Amino acid sequence: MFLTSFCGLYVAARADEKKPNFIVIFCDNLGYGDIEPFGSTLHSTPNLNRMAEEGRRFTHFCVTAGVCTPSRASIMTGCYSQRVGMHVTDHDGWVLRPISPYGLNPDETTIAEALKEEGYSTAIVGKWHLGDQPEFLPTRQGFDWFYGLPYSDDMVGDKQPGWPPLPLMENETVVEAPCDRDTLTKRLTERAMEWIGEHRDEPFFLYFPQAMPGSTTAPFSSPDFKGKSRNGPWGDSIEELDWSMGVMHDQLVELGIAENTFVIWTSDNGAPINREPGDLRRGSNLPLHGRGYTTGEGAFRVPAIVWQPGKVPAGTTCSELVTTMDLLPTFVKLAGGNPPSAGSVDGHDIASLLFGDADAKTPYESFYYYHQEQLQAVRSGPWKLFLPVESARRHPHFNEDRKAEYLLFNLVEDIASEKNVALEHPNVVARLKRIADEARTELGDQGVQGQGQRLPGKVSNPVPQLLR
Repeated sequence: MFLTSFCGLYVAARADEKKPNFIVIFCDNLGYGDIEPFGSTLHSTPNLNRMAEEGRRFTHFCVTAGVCTPSRASIMTGCYSQRVGMHVTDHDGWVLRPISPYGLNPDETTIAEALKEEGYSTAIVGKWHLGDQPEFLPTRQGFDWFYGLPYSDDMVGDKQPGWPPLPLMENETVVEAPCDRDTLTKRLTERAMEWIGEHRDEPFFLYFPQAMPGSTTAPFSSPDFKGKSRNGPWGDSIEELDWSMGVMHDQLVELGIAENTFVIWTSDNGAPINREPGDLRRGSNLPLHGRGYTTGEGAFRVPAIVWQPGKVPAGTTCSELVTTMDLLPTFVKLAGGNPPSAGSVDGHDIASLLFGDADAKTPYESFYYYHQEQLQAVRSGPWKLFLPVESARRHPHFNEDRKAEYLLFNLVEDIASEKNVALEHPNVVARLKRIADEARTELGDQGVQGQGQRLPGKVSNPVPQLLR
């Protein structure tokens, strides 16, 4: 038995009914305010507008880190990256570099492995960034097929001595190096659509982590989009991502599988917001505070739209807190399986929120904001408390001009995190301080090992993909 939804009411479906397909589109560094359904006035995103009109926006949808690798570890495992050891390494820092000895531990259960247990075909098309050694590649982590990049598009040989050219891979073979990044979004989209067509008659899970708009290098786009937006390379890249969503939307409808396919479109973290004069690589996290790569709301809260005609209520908005960690337990439940046991993952079944149950509330009593191994903030309900951490790195509020202190924001009434109300709400501060202590006990803090932390995977002698 598994659950389906109609007008927010849940009924048990017969075991012989067709299982739903799942598609997760995970953009790279795209900000909360970078698309029209979330307020952009710079970028034209008609296909995402249509998705929002036919689907459901989530305005408090959070990732678990302000940067790539740890965020992607959470969507794969349903856990905080601190739990699975993917928040920082002694070799790489906070994101995995080419030829790293580290990767997502094969002992962890990924969302792909969990769905394969339920009879699903699985594929990843796009950016992996959870280890580039064979032991850590997607094909060893539950995916039947991989076409894309093993790490970020900006990690190329001209950036660091010893780094290889950016490889485009199919399964465990390099098929192009250096990869042509201008045509990457187009080619990834074409290959993803081919795979969907080939698996239209069976339950499938497609993880589609787009490589754009990218990070420290200028975003890339194909000739049809280059120079066409009002926001330089960043806007060109976003408008091509919107095109990609339109291609997928049309194909699902044409294949007759739209009503049986759940799609979520979101981002791995907020926009870095480059500030160099004249630099057009500008994303927007407005009206949220802060840039990507921090613990600000602009880093952790990302745009999210879900879509499944006839199941997801059209033209609706959910303002309850949910996270990428919830996808694994939710998809497994909808696929007819048994969700992971309490304590093995940090995510929750959020089907009632996805499908618009009028009485559904967030399952989160608390949510943690870590920068690598440092706990910087916690959230409960509308309240977010920044802790007075010393030596805070990349902090969204503390710097040489603002001393560390308790900062309390009401994220519902004060969306831009502008008014510190810690003194007005001492009981709230005290409660969130206790939540911070619980986080430290379970997931650690600087210099303190958490009792629930596990180790990443590690190999002894990593070598470049091109030498295999």
